[in-house]
Parts: sequence; structure tokens; C-alpha cells
Amino acid sequence: MIAQRSRRLVARLALTALVSGCSSMPSWMPSWSVPAPNFDWLTGRSAAGKPGPLPELAASAAATLHWQTSVGKSRAGLSPAVLPDAIYAAALDGTLVRLDPATGRTVWRASAGKPLSAGPGADATLVVVGTDKGDVLAFDASNGNPKWTARVSTEIVSPPRVADGVVAVFAGDGSIHALNAADGSKKWVFQRAAPALTVRNFAGGVSTRGGLFFGTAGGRLLAIDMLTGITGWDAAVANPRGATELERIADVTSLPVVDQQQVCAVAYQGRVACFDVTRGNLNWSRDVSSLTGLAVDARYLYVTDDKGAVHALDKATGASVWKQDRLAARKIGGPQLVGDFVGVVDVEGYLHLMSATNGAYVGRLATDGTAPTSQPALFSGSALWQSAGGNLYAVTAK
Repeated sequence: MIAQRSRRLVARLALTALVSGCSSMPSWMPSWSVPAPNFDWLTGRSAAGKPGPLPELAASAAATLHWQTSVGKSRAGLSPAVLPDAIYAAALDGTLVRLDPATGRTVWRASAGKPLSAGPGADATLVVVGTDKGDVLAFDASNGNPKWTARVSTEIVSPPRVADGVVAVFAGDGSIHALNAADGSKKWVFQRAAPALTVRNFAGGVSTRGGLFFGTAGGRLLAIDMLTGITGWDAAVANPRGATELERIADVTSLPVVDQQQVCAVAYQGRVACFDVTRGNLNWSRDVSSLTGLAVDARYLYVTDDKGAVHALDKATGASVWKQDRLAARKIGGPQLVGDFVGVVDVEGYLHLMSATNGAYVGRLATDGTAPTSQPALFSGSALWQSAGGNLYAVTAK
């Protein structure tokens, strides 16, 4: 009950600041969105404030820095795009780079010519970034040369998705704009009414199997055909409840995870739920509130709840397998697989390792002292993330 009151107080204070300071808010800040607890809506990073002490550790696993490279200062909305043969990353000042996944070596470096707010998104031929003015900038994936520019309704807040000849762009007003990957011309727009109050969402969506899967304000998970914009299915991850608009916030603010047979998502002040990937039928659900995301392996689904505990749930049934709350005071983000372990990165840039089998706290690695800009990505058994301080880290563990 105390934790719940604390979350409500943070949201109320945030809303008060938003209403009383409208004249000083940046132009890209929608009037209907509020920052998540422990989140700075101006920088898109975890809010200031010293985290709790590092827990005692009897290390039985070693996290190893596979490679590290400097890209430039970053914030939420800017996170690396991982392809089998390339990694793309961008910085606030407009820097855009392609890296060799094996070594972290820079293949090319380019400049967008203006500050960036989101990206990159990429496929084998195209890299796309966005600005807080609604500019969409596309570059040749092979050499970084500019290809085309377009503009959407408002600021771009999440990394675009590029697949099937389509670029899906996520705008700050909740709309999704589909552009032709060849020339940036408009293909379709998705827009629906948002609740009166929402948590600002930097995650965007996941494109796979010809579909775009993304969570919405109000707790919905949608599957949309990338080519046509037609909604294949629309399912409830959470149902808003409560007497006030603050209590009724039940938004999906992190990326869904798509497995062979199901797609899963989690909502703030809601639940984690898994659905049949083709029809959207509910397979199972469990009451867990989260802002930071999910990860999945062959057996389990992992989630960091809004109190800072990490849970492992049976992927087939949702049954609880283990819970690790020793990192609750460290302001940790969403989980990711790191070798045979589960890792989370905290607000000071420490990677913490847990046993995937029983949740035991088994290792950690220090980085540059700044928070990650997003949940780490998975590639070749390594976890990859970008720090607010401007560094990109690829880490393995054994």
C-alpha cells in the first residue's frame, strides 16, 4: 500500500509540474503525457537521485566486456539497431554510425545534420532516424549517404521499424506513420484516441512476420499488417481501473516479445499477458506492473516490475519460477539474456547478473556511471546497450 501511494504521489507531482510549467516545457512534450515514476521527461533518462547501495555479492559468474565504442550523448528514444551483420547507433547531436558486430569497429560514420530524438531503425539497405520536429531522415545502410527525408505530424519519440519495404515511424501523439522505404512517400497512418493521461512511451514496436506488434496507452497490444496498416488483432494487456485518471493509467510502455507461438507484453499498473501470435487469443496473464520490459528464453519469460524486482515466469503458463528483489533500490531497467544468465542495467550503468535457473545474484560489471537509454538488446549471446553518457557496450558472461 505504501509503494502504491508513493507511485501515485510521484505521478501527481509530475502532473503538477507539467501543468504549472507549461511555458517552459519543450515543444515536443505532449500535454497529455506524464513522466513515469523515477523518470526525467526532459532528458528521457532515469530521474536524478542516488540509488541504494550495491548489494553484497559473492560472485560466481563473470561479465566480460566484449567491446565498447563511443557514439555520443544519448537519451531514451535513441537505442542501437541490431542486424546479423551490422549494428547501427545514433547520438543526440546527429551522429550516425555503423559498427561491426564482432569487433565494434566503426564501418562508417555520418551526420544527420540536425539533432536527433529517435532511432535508428534499419534493415539490410536502409537506416532511419527521426527528430523532435517530425523529420524522418533515411540513409544508405552500406555507406551512410543520405537517401531521402520526410516529415510526420509531430516529434518522433521511438526508433522507427524498417521491414517489407515499409518504414514505421512512431510519433509523440501516439500515431504511427508508414512510409515507403524507397522514397519516403506516405503509405498509411494509424491513429486512435488516447486516454486523458498517459505515461510517455519511448519503446515503439516490433516488426516480424509481416506484422508490426506494439503496445498502446490504455493497455492494448495490436498486430498491424506492415504493408496495409490493417489491424489483424487488438487485445487487452490491462484494463484501466480506479477512481482518478492517475489511477487509471494502464499503459504498455515497453517492447513486446515475439516467440514462435505467442507474443507477450506488460503494462504499467496492469499485468503481463501472452497471446497467440496469429489470432491474438489470450494464452495466460499474471498481475505484474512494469515500465521497463520483458525478455524470453526457451523456458521462461523475465520481467522487471515497477518496484525493482525481477521475476521469472513459466513461458507456457505464467506460473512464478523465481523472484529476485535484492536490486530493488538500484533503479534497474528491463532484463535481457547475457550468455546463460539474466542481466539488468541500473541507473549508474552497472550490469547485474542473475542465474536464469533460480534468480541468484551472481555477478556485476561497472561501465561509465550513466543509465542505459533503453532495455539492452540481444545479439550473438551478448547484451548490447547504449548509455546516456555516449558509450555502446557489448557484454558477454560465463
